Amino acid sequence: MLLRLFKNRAKLIIFGKQKTTLFTFAPDFTNLKSKIKTMKKLLSLFLVAGMFAFIACGPSAEEKAAKEKAYNDSIAAVNQKHVEDSLATIEKVKADSVAAAALKQHVADSIAAVEAAAKAKPAKKATKATPKAEPTKSPSRPGATKVK
Repeated sequence: MLLRLFKNRAKLIIFGKQKTTLFTFAPDFTNLKSKIKTMKKLLSLFLVAGMFAFIACGPSAEEKAAKEKAYNDSIAAVNQKHVEDSLATIEKVKADSVAAAALKQHVADSIAAVEAAAKAKPAKKATKATPKAEPTKSPSRPGATKVK
């Protein structure tokens, strides 16, 4: 099939037969209402088909279940981490309190040992302490000291 256009005339060649027609470029309003109805039907058909395609392309039940499972797993992981952190904090506080109690006991033992040692030794009489000789500067060398 071949269509040749010459000004207002077109030659339609179908299997060797020629048919010449005259085109008029004026609009055809004879069947306008039926064309509008046909277009409305086609448009509504395409809209309904598009809505079905949009719904059908959404996530399936398996995908929704997988998403829900992942959400629940992440919440469980956060809760587990929170519990582990709490337990670690409790253990640290216990260790700190045991260390503080041990330090307090050590201090008390040291004080008791010093008091026991003080009670065990009799008090000595005070003796005169001899004053130590103070170093004096030598005039021969600057900065040198001389002990008497």
